[in-house]
Amino acid sequence: MDQPFSKLKVYSFLVIGLTTFGIAPVLVKFATEYSALLLVTIRTIGAFLMLVPVYVYQKRSKKYDLKAAGNENRLMAMAGIALGLHFTLWTSSLYFTSVASASVLVTIHPIMLIVAERVLYKMNFAPTVWVGVFVAFGGSVLLGVSDYNADTTFSNPVLGNAMAFTGAAIFAVYFLIGRKVRQNRSWLGYVFPVYGYAAATCLVILLVVEGVPTVFDAKVLWIGLALAFGPQLLGHGSLNYAVKFVSPTLLSTLILTEPIFATILAFFILAELPAVLSVVAIIITLIGVTLTWRKKPKIQRASAQ
Repeated sequence: MDQPFSKLKVYSFLVIGLTTFGIAPVLVKFATEYSALLLVTIRTIGAFLMLVPVYVYQKRSKKYDLKAAGNENRLMAMAGIALGLHFTLWTSSLYFTSVASASVLVTIHPIMLIVAERVLYKMNFAPTVWVGVFVAFGGSVLLGVSDYNADTTFSNPVLGNAMAFTGAAIFAVYFLIGRKVRQNRSWLGYVFPVYGYAAATCLVILLVVEGVPTVFDAKVLWIGLALAFGPQLLGHGSLNYAVKFVSPTLLSTLILTEPIFATILAFFILAELPAVLSVVAIIITLIGVTLTWRKKPKIQRASAQ
């Protein structure tokens, strides 16, 4: 099982994870000449393979719950398929619509989650949490508007926007499943099979839609592996660790800070200076996130077994 509970450990993982999330848009920007499905497949397979040595070591040590009951296996398969579909839809949406539109639509999942947790799990959130979620989302919308280029045309905005919205809904489902399964499983016991199912899902979609790749070089491979190690293993991996202790709604609200980290990184790496409206949007988003976490989230204590 996981190591004994530690607030410092949970918050440290979240800081690392949120920082690596911001790297994803910058990395993808360097790979737009390649197929989105190929990039996503490399990313998910790469993340799964990177965990294989850890899995083998832990299996030999017999310290972790690497075997699962039938119901857990089904839930983890569903979570993996959902994650694979989310990655596929989100990345592909950028090829049909603007980054602004896709970013706004895909970040609607905190609103979906706070409603789902209230209805399904009867969770009571303080009024400041509800306000914070909607303020943070409003900041995300404003950031998207500030980045929108009216002179740019896109091949199929309706399709791209639909992909981004569907990706957000699927991500909410993925988070809710993780909330349930992670209560009784270690981090590795959860992410290893889930990432395996996600990789298989992306591979099947790639082969069905595009067939066996004919364009494949070192550049797309390295970018895909960078996405695997950074945004997926460190980013999503940190959320999968924290979801055992923190509400998915609060975690998903933190994800709204991704554009902020991306903007900062783009400034230093790509020399992209954010507009004044973008800075205002970033401040609003941070205020919203601060409201949701103002009284410190209730982190559940989970003892090692």
